[in-house]
Amino acid sequence: MTSRKKTVYDNESITSLKGADRVRLRPSVIFGSDGLEGCEHAIFEILSNSIDEAREGYGNVIEVTRYKDQSICVKDYGRGIPVDYNAKEERYNWELVFCELYAGGKYNNNSGENYEYSLGLNGLGTCSTQYASEYMDATIYRDGMCYELHFEKGENIGGLKKTPTKKRMTGTTIRWKPDLEVFTDIHVPLEYFQDVLKKQAVVNAGLTFILYDEESDAEYTYVYENGIRDYLQEIAGENGLTAIHYLKTETSGRDREDKPEYKLRFEAAFCFHNYVNRLEYYHNSSFLEYGGAPDKAVRNAFVYAIDQYIKNNNLYKKDEKKITFNDVEDSLILVINSFSTMTSYENQTKKSINNRFIQEAMTDFFRKELEIYFIENKLDADKIAAQVLANKRSRETAEKTRVNIRKKLTGNLDMNNRVEKFVNCRSKDVTRREIYIVEGDSALGSCKLGRDAEFQAIIPIRGKILNCLKADYNRIFSSDIIIDLLKVLGCGVEIKSKHNSSLNSFDIDQLRWSKIIICTDADVDGFQIRTLLLTMLYRLVPTLIEEKKVFIAESPLYEIINGKNTYFAYSDAEKANIVSKLKGKVKINRSKGLGENQPEMMWETTMNPATRRLILVTPDEIAKTQEMFELLLGDNLTGRKEYIAQEGHNYLDLSDLS
Repeated sequence: MTSRKKTVYDNESITSLKGADRVRLRPSVIFGSDGLEGCEHAIFEILSNSIDEAREGYGNVIEVTRYKDQSICVKDYGRGIPVDYNAKEERYNWELVFCELYAGGKYNNNSGENYEYSLGLNGLGTCSTQYASEYMDATIYRDGMCYELHFEKGENIGGLKKTPTKKRMTGTTIRWKPDLEVFTDIHVPLEYFQDVLKKQAVVNAGLTFILYDEESDAEYTYVYENGIRDYLQEIAGENGLTAIHYLKTETSGRDREDKPEYKLRFEAAFCFHNYVNRLEYYHNSSFLEYGGAPDKAVRNAFVYAIDQYIKNNNLYKKDEKKITFNDVEDSLILVINSFSTMTSYENQTKKSINNRFIQEAMTDFFRKELEIYFIENKLDADKIAAQVLANKRSRETAEKTRVNIRKKLTGNLDMNNRVEKFVNCRSKDVTRREIYIVEGDSALGSCKLGRDAEFQAIIPIRGKILNCLKADYNRIFSSDIIIDLLKVLGCGVEIKSKHNSSLNSFDIDQLRWSKIIICTDADVDGFQIRTLLLTMLYRLVPTLIEEKKVFIAESPLYEIINGKNTYFAYSDAEKANIVSKLKGKVKINRSKGLGENQPEMMWETTMNPATRRLILVTPDEIAKTQEMFELLLGDNLTGRKEYIAQEGHNYLDLSDLS
């Protein structure tokens, strides 16, 4: 038995972190993380103070600079942080603000003092960020004075420098560099600043944010004069299902009878859309990534109001299930911008709030306002109800299809999960295995006899394959041919449609083949089948094309016999070139269908890796391919007629091959 070293645990064992160590040694307690996310939150703490000043009416521009050395500067034109001597506390205010956790000017906001609706309530922001910095410099203008402070690793260097100034300006400029001894990563990407400043411009109407990035020497400006209404219009564009509806209110209440009453003010803008959906919640300017109370209110109220409208207008089918919020959310664009004088955040990172009163007040408000909105806007109400019901029915159909597809596509290709007429190969090495997709049973026979059974497998296409550009997913997955092909491929399907995303099951690691080779006759029917197969792969498993897994076996157009020698030509030019070099009697035969070829010819022309010709289907022309597929196989009849009229003569010679 191994003996353990005895440790002392007595009255002297209990210690407490003091000063900067309270943050520097435990940053995740304050910032939620000691990684990049925590560093980003530290930046937001400084930015929050400037935003609070501007929202109180002091300054309408905030400037942020991202430097090459990973330092950051935030400059505002507010009143300037009070940093001089505080007789009441018998200390300098700069010590309280920059060096004292839980000190600040926002604790009495519910009584109307200082900041009424504050983003930073906990008194941690400036101090905790200063403690977590390699250095921090603060320059403050107020009361006709310029105040300067310098800190290094949580310690003040040189005290407060105070000089009179003739500049009639006020404001605070703070530049600091996050410390790599505190955070594991301080390289905050430009995208973080762009995203945060844009969001803050959205919820602080008329406030201008200017971002300068030294690394790229680029400047960005964010301002929304009408706040969330302008933002919603930007998201929805001109194709909204309904117009933007804007609501706002102010009220007061309490979370519990024994808790103090506080004020709540919020605005909301929403519309319904066929193609875009988004829900965003902000509270006291902080983006609520996880929502909390506002999200619960929206889910409750919108389902309740729309369900009531559907019931009252007899729009449900007999025995149809009630709508869910998923059905509403699929077509809803909504932004809520709320403020309260007391806020219960889930934690210091402010990504969710859980005030009971806020949730109840918003729920009641939205229920009443939606009822009025539906009465006053009957046309919009009918559109919303129809779209939500369409989402619901699409979701239910997709779920049934998903279950059905999962049953059809799962499992090995064994005796219990056979694909009719599929001929497997012996090798289990996926890097060698090839699957030939051939046209009909006759081609199956000649390919089967002509192949190398060690690594070449074959599956025949029986009849015409479905046009996957025109068909919906339910019809596509009712096709035995398509299901058999997907089952043989083994990698599932890729679904990008919003309402059918649950059908997505694609995993390229499950693909059973190194090459997927389409092998059809060189005639009109063969070209059509090839096109339909490519269309199916393009719609259901496009990654296989992008990963260069799909090929076309080029079939010879001519068989040229010269004595005992046989040559194959794949074009008229190649035929002419071969014939010009031959002497004696030459016999030229048009290529027969694959099913009429001898096994030896099949091996030599289309299956032997040393002599066959494979055309790689590349992603380079994917946009043009999609455009051509949709033109020739989609619903654009006028475009198709025009194309045939202009280009049809180029394809007339194909008819001679049939």
